[in-house]
Amino acid sequence: MDVVVALLALFFVLCVAAGVVVTVKATRAVKRGVERTVADTRRTVQETTLKARRAVQPGAAGDIAGLRLSLRGSIDATRRELEHALPGDPGLRESIGLLDRLHEYARQVDGELRHLEREPDKSRVAERLPELRSRAERIAQSANSLRWAAQDRVRHTAGDDDGLDALTTQIDLETGALRHWTPADERQAGTTAGTAAGGPGGDAGQKREDAGAADGADRADGADRSPKQQPALSSGGTAEGQDAFQALLSKIEKLRKPESA
Repeated sequence: MDVVVALLALFFVLCVAAGVVVTVKATRAVKRGVERTVADTRRTVQETTLKARRAVQPGAAGDIAGLRLSLRGSIDATRRELEHALPGDPGLRESIGLLDRLHEYARQVDGELRHLEREPDKSRVAERLPELRSRAERIAQSANSLRWAAQDRVRHTAGDDDGLDALTTQIDLETGALRHWTPADERQAGTTAGTAAGGPGGDAGQKREDAGAADGADRADGADRSPKQQPALSSGGTAEGQDAFQALLSKIEKLRKPESA
């Protein structure tokens, strides 16, 4: 009894532990989903605001908004490209590491640009903006170069110009062969004409062959028959002919007997 109680208690504890683990994992997954959704929403709002500022506000404010958008767009596009090509090419993992380091510099520049947007001193803005623009352009150019290199690598790895040329040649040959057809009407007319031209000759030849075969069969039958059977066949092969032949033989025998006496 004690063993059963202990097993039940152990089973209950395992069920509770499993429930706690599942609950914690589900809570973490929900938390990550919520954080991701909040970050995406915040980013969308920021980008929409920056686009509006670039379009509406002239001068330094519009330039700063354009720099921030260009910086974010280059980093995000490069990251999407690398993550998309990573499963098929593990060698791009190092490129993602380089992009992460570049992203840190992009965050620093974006933070400085964001602070510069709030700067009320126009001279300070005019003094700091050229330097930040140069850094932002360098970072964006580096990210673009990394993305273009990854695209060229994927295209070179997946491309097979020799195979494509061979396949194109085969398709051209097959296309040419398919275009050289003989219409069905012409084939039927040619077959009918050939049959009409060879029909009489074929029938005559067949008749000659049948007659020759019959003649050969008669000769073979005549050779196999005995001398007594041949006159019977020549007389018609009937019973009356055989009786007349026997009567004739009897008369000949009677005529020979006096001569021999």
